[in-house]
Amino acid sequence: MAKSIMIQGTASNAGKSLIAAGLCRIFAEDGYRVAPFKAQNMALNSFITEEGLEMGRAQVVQAEAAGRAPSVLMNPVLLKPTDDRGSQVIVMGEVWKNMSASQYYRHKREIVPYVKEAFEKLSEQNDIIVIEGAGSPAEINLKENDIVNMYMARLAEAPVLLAGDIDRGGVFASLAGTLLLLDSDEKKYLKGFIINKFRGDPELLKPGLRMLEEMTQRPVAGVIPFLDVDIDDEDSLSERFGRRAGIPLVDIAVIRLPRISNFTDMGAFDAVEGVSVRYPGQARELGNPDLIVIPGTKNTMGDLMWMRESGMEAAVKKLSAAGTPVFGICGGYQMLGESLEDPYGVEHGGAMRGMGLLPGKTVFEKEKRRTRVKGRFESPGGIFKCLSGMEIEGYEIHMGATDRKGEPLVTIWEEEGKETADGMSGENVWGSYVHGIFDGEGIAAALARELMKAKGMDPGQIKEINVKEYRESQYSRLAGGIRKAMDMDLVYSIIEKGI
Repeated sequence: MAKSIMIQGTASNAGKSLIAAGLCRIFAEDGYRVAPFKAQNMALNSFITEEGLEMGRAQVVQAEAAGRAPSVLMNPVLLKPTDDRGSQVIVMGEVWKNMSASQYYRHKREIVPYVKEAFEKLSEQNDIIVIEGAGSPAEINLKENDIVNMYMARLAEAPVLLAGDIDRGGVFASLAGTLLLLDSDEKKYLKGFIINKFRGDPELLKPGLRMLEEMTQRPVAGVIPFLDVDIDDEDSLSERFGRRAGIPLVDIAVIRLPRISNFTDMGAFDAVEGVSVRYPGQARELGNPDLIVIPGTKNTMGDLMWMRESGMEAAVKKLSAAGTPVFGICGGYQMLGESLEDPYGVEHGGAMRGMGLLPGKTVFEKEKRRTRVKGRFESPGGIFKCLSGMEIEGYEIHMGATDRKGEPLVTIWEEEGKETADGMSGENVWGSYVHGIFDGEGIAAALARELMKAKGMDPGQIKEINVKEYRESQYSRLAGGIRKAMDMDLVYSIIEKGI
């Protein structure tokens, strides 16, 4: 059975996910068979495994860092918020129910056996499990139904390192206060602290570190600097949304929908030098981009309403009419059509008109489509013509089916040699259900060069690197930064001693 180490945080966005990913990489580099685990994740950024099962993207990143294939055993429970009060509950990769927060808490214990079974199976297959908590273990109003923080530490008999974000301020109070609010039997699991996102001279921090250690009788295992790494973030707290570049060669604007999901679809462009991907959340921020992308969403009709009420739809349509290329992925593709109908109330209920930029109608169904896909671009028009024949690989996660009337964008290769059409292609508007459609070798760079040509600029200025090699380099960079900043001898000693 595997030994475990757990990373908890003083709050959401304290950096738990990236620290866990870095440790996964370090342990793998040191020759251990390692896997990540998070009992319950809440995120709209999800992934489909080879078995057609859905899991949180953060654990996919951690699995990749560990050199492992993603498995729902690593994230047995995923909550995908549908509105401010409810979520779609996914258990072991499949939709369980749509529930309000209060309903979920009443039924939460029914999920515990799945969490136990997943962890036990994963533990049998590995040497070390890196467990990630959620939010804070000191949410005293939620402790009774906890299955992801100290409950998981008990179940796994996992020593805990508590991470605090010093960039927010108040890190010493957050770390010491969290320990203070733990129950007496919980405190024995907390073996040390991590101070994360530090900027400045470490010497100035030493007096505070000594005082924290004296007050709590627990060591500081590391002070991790603000690491400049480009790794997929977990959810809408992503710092990716706040990025501002200088003057780019290619400007891609991804609409920041209220319930945006799978925004990592644009990650391939991070590996193309000269391309800027930004996320405008207001119509006045849209500007005059070279390409507009309407991304996936957990509530297509609700976010289309927001587009309409905020003026974003009018701004996009105005630019589209003037010739600006527009691309929709999954929910964004559905919005671009003529109408949307939800007869079973799976998202919003009722019917509404679409943006009318593509000739198709979407009807939401009871069952979710979850599948990995491979295929190729057909003969799309406009700037996408440069992608003709290029191969794609990605996944689909959607409730609706679109009655396609226009020319298909891609052909999907099914089993036994069958082929099906996906998406639609127009002169300057396109759409597809395939997440990861830009990840294939050369696709992002080819599209960027075509956008350069459309501006009358030299496409040779666009430089591309291998996406897979780029991601691997970022995982290694993350691991190197954490290894340098943390006392890894102490970490291994904590893992070996256990509770």
